[in-house]
Amino acid sequence: MRAGEAFRVALGALVANRLRSALTMLGVVIGVAAVVVLVALGSGAKQEVEQQVEGLGSNIIIVVPGKFELGSAPSISRLSLDDVDLLGRVVGDDRRVAVSVASGETVGVGRQETFVTVNGVNENVPNVFDRPLARGEYITGADVDTRRRVAVLGSTVVRRVFGDVDPLGRQVTIAGVRFRVIGVFAEVGSTFGVDRDTEVHIPVTAAQRLFGVDRIDALAVKAPRAEDVEPLQSRLTAALQDKYDGEEFSAVTQTQILGTIGRILGLLTLVLAAIAAISLLVGGVGVSNIMLVSVRERTREIGLRKALGARQRDILLQFLIEAVLLCVVGGLIGIGLGVGSSLLVAGVSPLPAVIAWWSPVLAFAVSAAVGIFFGVAPARRAGRLDPVVALRTE
Repeated sequence: MRAGEAFRVALGALVANRLRSALTMLGVVIGVAAVVVLVALGSGAKQEVEQQVEGLGSNIIIVVPGKFELGSAPSISRLSLDDVDLLGRVVGDDRRVAVSVASGETVGVGRQETFVTVNGVNENVPNVFDRPLARGEYITGADVDTRRRVAVLGSTVVRRVFGDVDPLGRQVTIAGVRFRVIGVFAEVGSTFGVDRDTEVHIPVTAAQRLFGVDRIDALAVKAPRAEDVEPLQSRLTAALQDKYDGEEFSAVTQTQILGTIGRILGLLTLVLAAIAAISLLVGGVGVSNIMLVSVRERTREIGLRKALGARQRDILLQFLIEAVLLCVVGGLIGIGLGVGSSLLVAGVSPLPAVIAWWSPVLAFAVSAAVGIFFGVAPARRAGRLDPVVALRTE
């Protein structure tokens, strides 16, 4: 029997039992669709994080006390404002060094209050980070030197406490102390799940007085060029360790942060895809079961074919094609359903979805492999039937 004729006979057998064929394919459809959707969501989350980190700026090195580990509690800081000059000498320009000391505080205007993150910063933040202003101006060196009580508000903070009123030049209370609003940040959204539009920036010296501390939490350094980032890491930490004998410091780049998060998200995506693939296994078992039933039902037909000259491999090929057809068609439907569902989720929810080209291809290849793997046993059983015994079957 030629392959074309075997395909036609197999297709005819599946069409003759439409409902059974559709129900058999359902497990494969669900499995393939689930794999495509979960891989798309995982890839989308990874891309979203990459864009958020890259949105902070380029060639940035974050210097923190202790050993940096994502998700771990920060070490007690001994860093001070004097370290800006120290790291400025290392990088060659102290305007490339920004500082931060942060605390959660209540910001209010009259009866309107909101709890936000207040960052004490110096005038170098715009030189290091990509943080544009919608209107007004940023904190200056004179504001830092004189501990001036001025503030730059995030767009969400403005909406919550000022509403539609222009905040520039008006007073706002931070932890019960009045500050004058000199600028408003442009809307940027979230980074690592933290809404950056709820931030308030004030001079670091005013923040230290407000929080009752004399330390700073971290320093951010912008390297002149991308190739300078790696050499600067060791030089920055070495300079701080020389000053603070026995203390440990970490210098972390955007690439390292992305690499750590990327590995976590990649592993999570793989685990989710593996869980979804279990339904493909269940679908394959269903295909094998239905094919065994089909062999039993068509025993006389198999005996007649073999009596008329069909060889064992002809019968095996026919039933194997039936199993593969079930899985391939189910796989194609599942790919279409998975791609459509991914686009729908991305369109109607905040969850990002990126359809990687390899996920539909892999899902299709796996569905075809499932058909071959789970179709071999029923096909071999059909091919080995004795024609005399088969013709006697009622």
